[in-house]
Amino acid sequence: MWANAKNGSVKIGNTTMDYISFGHGSKTLVMIPGLGDALKTVKGSAIPLAIMYRQYGRDCKVYIFSRKNKLEVGYSTEDMARDQAEVMINLGIETAFVMGISQGGMIAQHLAAGYPWLVEKLVLAVTASRPNQTLQSVVGNWIAMAESEDCKNLIIDTAEKSYSEKHLQKLRFFYPVLCKFSKPKDYSRFLIQANACIRHNAYDVLEKIKCPTLVIGGGSDRVVGADAAAETAARISGSKLFIYKDLGHMAFEEAKDFHDQVLGFLFAADA
Repeated sequence: MWANAKNGSVKIGNTTMDYISFGHGSKTLVMIPGLGDALKTVKGSAIPLAIMYRQYGRDCKVYIFSRKNKLEVGYSTEDMARDQAEVMINLGIETAFVMGISQGGMIAQHLAAGYPWLVEKLVLAVTASRPNQTLQSVVGNWIAMAESEDCKNLIIDTAEKSYSEKHLQKLRFFYPVLCKFSKPKDYSRFLIQANACIRHNAYDVLEKIKCPTLVIGGGSDRVVGADAAAETAARISGSKLFIYKDLGHMAFEEAKDFHDQVLGFLFAADA
């Protein structure tokens, strides 16, 4: 199997959490994806994700985790971090590099603050540490669309708010296909996770994060706000901040050097 790519599932409480793993490196990297997990989990995606993130598999044993499969109403990003810590321990992951993207970054903030022994180095990408007007407005609109089961406008608005105009010029042609194949079986999972986003507040616990931390933001981020990354970095002592000034929420996908930036930080001796 490509790069030792495997699909996995681990029991947690009365449910399970799906994950994929790949790579052969001596270091462990845990990746926590964003709100897109609410529409499609990582289940069965080991090979395509291993190919997509192949740079990390050369130096790390990589795990990408979804949220657990049964989510209770009111489930928060702090609850998600608690469950993330539990499954890492259950899988024998004693310490790891952790990268959280968007909502995954919200979870990673609580993970690093509340379970510091599990996090050797931390990367927070296109995320926020507390609610702001941009985040609440944008995700609030997505919640309204999901409540009315308006999948078409939910998918289109997510793309329009997340990508740069240059990328959107290519992507808009595919909207009919994306809307057709991205429709969830039900919207409850999305609604629970989206509500967790707009209630997320780790601002007051960020000072507990002591591990080396890299915060990456988009200077044109229209989902969490252009200032969210700087605000987060300012609360974490010794953290490094990098802003893609011309990119937005999907900077991690659009920036050609994003993975190089992350790997350079993770494997720098003085980071």
